[in-house]
Amino acid sequence: MYPVLFRIGPFTLHTYGIFVAMAFLSAIALALREARRVGEDSNKILDLCFYGLVAAIVGSRILYVLVNWSVFRHDPLEILRIWHGGLVFYGGFVGAVVTAVWYIKRHGLPFLKTLDIMGPSIAFGQFVGRIGCFFAGCCYGKACDLPWAVTFTHPESLAPKGVPLHPAQIYSSLNGLLIFLVLVGLKRIKGFEGQIFWTYVLLYGITRFALEYLREDDRGTVIQGMFSTSQLFGLIMVGIAIAIMIILRRRSV
Repeated sequence: MYPVLFRIGPFTLHTYGIFVAMAFLSAIALALREARRVGEDSNKILDLCFYGLVAAIVGSRILYVLVNWSVFRHDPLEILRIWHGGLVFYGGFVGAVVTAVWYIKRHGLPFLKTLDIMGPSIAFGQFVGRIGCFFAGCCYGKACDLPWAVTFTHPESLAPKGVPLHPAQIYSSLNGLLIFLVLVGLKRIKGFEGQIFWTYVLLYGITRFALEYLREDDRGTVIQGMFSTSQLFGLIMVGIAIAIMIILRRRSV
């Protein structure tokens, strides 16, 4: 893969950063389109996306640094070099949700309806952003001998070089696309406000838990090594999503 698109003197354009930027821009565009479709103020949704973007980047980096502190304690400046990879989705998700709750209440937006606007956009953003992980070599998979195994050879790749690996980044990208398509279809049969967003949380939690078994990069472990940090977060999110959807469905009857 190609972690670096090009260099001009001291300036380096990293492929990872390009795809992360494309992920956020495409997610914002979809959110604005959905806001207009359902009759909400697209300007407020745009501001919400901006604040959520900042919170997502900060939160995802903080969790990555905490989980991998042994890597950063000898070189604290590496914390700022996010173009080297290292954003944990659940850290960004929590940061963005907390920020969204604050913004929605402050500006009087319909809470659950606004979350439903954002749900499919998040999934699509993951579809695009994980391609950047593939180019950078981060979030790499376990060794395998499958026909579609990928061997990284670029000297700046973050993945082990010369070893056939599961293309875990592509699995995650396609998973985001699949969830996006499910959520788009759900719009037509939605039974209550909040259903789309919490369905996203449920589906992502389940699929991320499963995909973690194909990952080989160090993501930290919990409960005596039984689960990765992301798997624990996934289980928690699945439980929360199920409980909230049961409550919302009962209230809508």
